[in-house]
Amino acid sequence: MRRTNWYVITGAPCSGKTAVISGLEQKGHQVVHEVARAYIDEQLQKGQSIAQIKTDILSFESHILYKKIEIEQSLPKSSVIFLDRAVPDSIAYYMIEGLNPDDPIQKSKLIRYKNIFLFERLRFEKDDVRSEDEKIAAQLDRLLQTSYEMLDYDIIYVPVMPVDKRIDFILERM
Repeated sequence: MRRTNWYVITGAPCSGKTAVISGLEQKGHQVVHEVARAYIDEQLQKGQSIAQIKTDILSFESHILYKKIEIEQSLPKSSVIFLDRAVPDSIAYYMIEGLNPDDPIQKSKLIRYKNIFLFERLRFEKDDVRSEDEKIAAQLDRLLQTSYEMLDYDIIYVPVMPVDKRIDFILERM
């Protein structure tokens, strides 16, 4: 198992992860932005719709899982890095799509993160990249918690508060 000094920022869609990751980056911290969002943005710019991008959901989820693995393998394990989602998030996404989660579960057991910060949900807002709705976001919230708990992580729950307060909350618990 590869033990790291990395901190995972996770939570349901529309929980404020991206704003906090951007704020941490502005403060000079090393961050890794969300792989799925970057991939979807890239495909949208090529003229594909969300439906087209996710036509083969196993291929899509597998691509995201292995891209996260590739990125994480390239990171120095001793550096303090904040990840906007990590490999175990794929467990929840496989499950929500009705896919067998064995692959992301096994891959998640190969790495150990320093801490997991699970964000409480904000009001759901649809955007061009999100294919989820309020109901799916609520299910993902529970599945993300379950995914990290099954891997024996003690989750730090980040309450709803302004972005700068959430950043302070995280930094105080490093």
